[in-house]
Amino acid sequence: MRIRSGRRRAGAALLVVCLLLTACAAPSTPPTGPHATTSASPAQPWTVAENARPGTEDWQIPGSAVATDAQLAGYADRTSVLPGESFGLHVTSTLGDVAVAAYRVGSYGGTGARLVWQSPQPLKGVKQPDPVIEAGNMVVATWSKTADVTTTGWPEGSYLLKLTAAGRSRYVPVTVRSRSTAGRLVIVNAVITDQAYNDWGGYSLYDGPGNSRATRVSFDRPQKGNGAQQFFGDELATIQLAEGLGVDLAYVTSVDLDREPDLLQGASGMVSMGHDEYWTVPERTAVEKARDTGTSLAFLGANAVYWRVRLEDGATGDRRVVVGYKNTSDPKKDAVDTTVMWRSRPHPDPENSLTGMLYECFPAYGDMVIEDPSFPLFEGAGVKKGDRIPGVVGIEIDRAYPIQGTPDSLTVAAHSPVACGTNKHTYSDMTYYSTGTAGVWATGSMMWVKVLNGPNAKYNITDASVSFVRRVMENAFRQMAKGNGRGAVTTTPNLAGLNAPTATSTGTGGPVDR
Repeated sequence: MRIRSGRRRAGAALLVVCLLLTACAAPSTPPTGPHATTSASPAQPWTVAENARPGTEDWQIPGSAVATDAQLAGYADRTSVLPGESFGLHVTSTLGDVAVAAYRVGSYGGTGARLVWQSPQPLKGVKQPDPVIEAGNMVVATWSKTADVTTTGWPEGSYLLKLTAAGRSRYVPVTVRSRSTAGRLVIVNAVITDQAYNDWGGYSLYDGPGNSRATRVSFDRPQKGNGAQQFFGDELATIQLAEGLGVDLAYVTSVDLDREPDLLQGASGMVSMGHDEYWTVPERTAVEKARDTGTSLAFLGANAVYWRVRLEDGATGDRRVVVGYKNTSDPKKDAVDTTVMWRSRPHPDPENSLTGMLYECFPAYGDMVIEDPSFPLFEGAGVKKGDRIPGVVGIEIDRAYPIQGTPDSLTVAAHSPVACGTNKHTYSDMTYYSTGTAGVWATGSMMWVKVLNGPNAKYNITDASVSFVRRVMENAFRQMAKGNGRGAVTTTPNLAGLNAPTATSTGTGGPVDR
């Protein structure tokens, strides 16, 4: 999180190719999914049979083979689809024809993904028009559709479409979402936050030429970097871990939670991954309703639910535009549509009533320090009070405050002293609270999920750090998956004994308005 306020023309007509399932490269093994019939035991979640299927490492793109924006890029005209639905794929290429392969992210024996489909022949490579800049400095790629991709036979999950032309490749992420989440642990792809940071075409909600930035960003454009940069940094490793645990998983996006207020009805748990900063009012309402009716929550990063945004329709469909003025210049002032910090006027509703904490600081780095070794999610981790877990805290952190909205049952499991920027000192907290039927766990550190990528000398992440994070996440996911009011654990509230301040001046997150 960085706090900074801040020619349309038709493309050449492209050949629209219907990409049928019969071209799928790997249909030889039985289909899997929540409703598939397989040889797996009826007691086993569908993910067990799915991840027993052969995976491949071909989904990966070496850094030297990532195409530039000018060479190859693409986007899907829907952030998610139900199994069997189609989405439009829009591609530009100056490298010639483009091969497309769809990989489902999972465990798959450690390979990390499975090839589910590939185009029967390369798609015609055409250079598409330059993007246009619309109101609010919104970048839109008004590209013609290259292909319709049909997802018949694709199991629910997070997918990476790998575009390849002349030895260069780029990703397009898409989610095949779940029709029902009842009784399942729900993985939420934070696509709204992804677009807030996406500066493809020159603008994001943070940056633009000179001192400008966008107040509106569009899903109708490729993503920066390798095409799925935020996904790789904040979600990939978590999904791969969850898929290997043998629990019943469901998949949705943050846009789906905005669209469907009861999508989480009956879900055993919901996982907000490493960077889930931008939330709409309908999305938050849906999550709070689920929590209050027994769905446990996990916030695996920091800075969650910090900016309030709204979604608007775009050229390719509903909810294709993210609006974020980040200040009171937003012409819409009502409690549903205005776009400021959740903790700020005109309608303050600080994030601590949901996550248990407030966003505290950027940048901050350090070790995680154990405060309550009896915390049930630490079971098997072999920790005691005062133990330091190297490199787990950073780059953005949260802190628990004894203020209005903080749950009375809050337990601080880790309380880690860190330097905030160059001249402040504060703490990063890991917290947990229970509603009686649901538990809400927050790691308080954006580095948490990145530790899963392995030891890293730059951040002092060790093998022990990786083992600790992995064990705690496995405990959390298995506990949350119990559902039916059994997802919560028993803890002892201890915030009062930590002498935390009531003012947020120790950090950079800003004051809390009332």
